[in-house]
Amino acid sequence: MKIGFDAKRAFNNTAGLGNFSRNTISALARQYPEDRHFLFHPGTKRTLFNPPANSEEIKPEGFGWKILKNTWRSFQITKLAKDCDLDIFHGLSHELPLGIEKTGIKSVVTIHDLIFVRFPEYYKTIDRKIYDRKFRYSCRVADRIHAISEQTKLDLINFFGITESKIEVIYQSVNPVFFEKADEAQKRSLREKYQLPEKFLLNVGTIEPRKNLMALLEGMVSSKIYIPLVVVGKLTDYQHKVQKFIEGDLNRLQVFFLPKINDSELAALYQMAEVMIYPSVFEGFGLPVAEAHASGCPVITSNTSSLPEVGGDAAVYIDPMKPEEIGDTLATLLSDQNLRKTLIAKGRINAQRFTPENFAKRLKQLYNTLLND
Repeated sequence: MKIGFDAKRAFNNTAGLGNFSRNTISALARQYPEDRHFLFHPGTKRTLFNPPANSEEIKPEGFGWKILKNTWRSFQITKLAKDCDLDIFHGLSHELPLGIEKTGIKSVVTIHDLIFVRFPEYYKTIDRKIYDRKFRYSCRVADRIHAISEQTKLDLINFFGITESKIEVIYQSVNPVFFEKADEAQKRSLREKYQLPEKFLLNVGTIEPRKNLMALLEGMVSSKIYIPLVVVGKLTDYQHKVQKFIEGDLNRLQVFFLPKINDSELAALYQMAEVMIYPSVFEGFGLPVAEAHASGCPVITSNTSSLPEVGGDAAVYIDPMKPEEIGDTLATLLSDQNLRKTLIAKGRINAQRFTPENFAKRLKQLYNTLLND
């Protein structure tokens, strides 16, 4: 099978959609080495992704296209995909190239969430308009829509009016590194590198309002939990508000911000942490919950959106809008070692739903179904 991927995020995004794209391409390549993959991307100066052996990079050629990279992605990929005689084209991050429906190539688009519709206040007006136009076009012309959760499927039906039969829910996979046990030397090296304390809590996600870090900090203060907190994620302007709150607490809150770490380091952090707390207001999937479970870290997360789907019976749930509840729940888990051990054991079982092997198998079945229709 010859499969084309819109791989821009795989080569250009350090987290989020980048991780999803890299994990998807790598999982399929490992499990189905007989397939050929064509990775369409506008080029990059960074080395975020080493393509698998059975793949070929397709990048802009000629001075004009190299300058107009976004235009190339929208208008030129369709012609190049046809030249490659693809069986399937998969848009991994909400988009399909214009005209793909006229080529005879079967197309799949992955929709991660419709948060820009649910929470417009988190986005600039121009960005919302661009997302709305691109998402709706892709959903309309795609032969099948891959939703990463039942929550996203419901949003596609309710907000975009998509026919249910056109949507396939396949949970995304966790990078294999999170299933591997870090040795003590690696943990010690990581602790020294970032000057981390022996005991700490962990929060993973971009430092932005939707991820709700402030509610976690307020909850810690209300319950007088002054165990150091390690926060892994990209920094934004929201951090200034967070920092003011930290400084206003008489230096009792100790927070370590680690915006740039790799997956191997993150996996070790999950294994070192007492608890991973993820009080996000809304998620299309909530990958840190699955990563923590694979790593053997107990999880507290929100009772909203897709998070109960991902956490199953292996997490403790809180109302993200109630900081006191977050603090009380955290205090309970920290003091109850039996509960902690139970959550770790259940988490490892739950993480098997998100192995690369399961994900690749489901995705390949979707491709085969489209080609046999």
